[in-house]
Amino acid sequence: MSERKNIAARSSSRRAFLETWLLGLPALGLAGRAAAQELAPAGPPRRPLVVSTWSHGVAANAAAWAVLEKDGLALDAVETGVRVTEADPEVDSVGFGGLPDRDGRVTLDACIMNGQGQCGSVVFLQHIMHPTSVARRVMERTPHVVLAGEGALRFALEQGFPKENLLTPKAEAAWKKWCKDHDYKPARSHDTIGMLAIDGRGRLAGACTTSGLAFKMHGRVGDSPLIGAGLYVDDAVGAACATGLGEAVIRVSGSFLIVELMRRGLSPNDACREAVARVQSRTPEPEDLQVGFLALNRNGEIGACSVRPGFQFAVHAAGGKVLQDAPSRR
Repeated sequence: MSERKNIAARSSSRRAFLETWLLGLPALGLAGRAAAQELAPAGPPRRPLVVSTWSHGVAANAAAWAVLEKDGLALDAVETGVRVTEADPEVDSVGFGGLPDRDGRVTLDACIMNGQGQCGSVVFLQHIMHPTSVARRVMERTPHVVLAGEGALRFALEQGFPKENLLTPKAEAAWKKWCKDHDYKPARSHDTIGMLAIDGRGRLAGACTTSGLAFKMHGRVGDSPLIGAGLYVDDAVGAACATGLGEAVIRVSGSFLIVELMRRGLSPNDACREAVARVQSRTPEPEDLQVGFLALNRNGEIGACSVRPGFQFAVHAAGGKVLQDAPSRR
């Protein structure tokens, strides 16, 4: 009987969390929900809170939450969180284990930003498992925002980051298979991790990190490390991040666009939906185009939208955690 009560209590707690944080989400796995309201209801600020893209965001959020629940900085939380994904060899679109470019080299892109406009980025970085941490060092220890390629690697090594082989046997096998079958088109891998957090004092931060399109041209850089495209944060308004085909996000400065739309008064949901509409209007739409946006305003309200179904985001707050399907425009 005691065990039954415990199960019932856990079930009730989970329902309460979903109803508090995801009330009004269109019926995508939540049967009976009314369409198109805010993911978090209006009211007093809800914080701390961390959200991230895709299912691997669940484990990343847990690490970020361990920082936030101890009254830690949002900036520390997002760096800590995405490092989990960067070090996971089973995630083939981020960090260690990421699928290589068409020359067989794993190249990484990442950025980090706080709500006061401080930011750092690395692009086309090789041999370093945690590009987000290198990006933070760029932000805090140099007068620059972006370091690239050999210069980024040299800086990382000077900062004490170890040089490592990031190409796992599994990723190498996938590359060798592609070499036999390819027509020099990259494989569309959409599982970049973007993470946004608001801490107990209302400070916002975000991070975005990826190994980019699988089997891309050597030297290709997508939206993930570009401030304003893959990520943008403003304490006065909110934050946004992107995932999916980077070229399409860059064309509309997607994350900056969402924050500016929220500044004008749009909800996070509506801002994400408008950004997706801009992507669709500006991109010659291939059959498999996918772009997803995730947003968080200064009150802790969440929004998300993607071009087509399939985009998921993870939420972790005091009431619990959940992985949720995002609404889409198709």
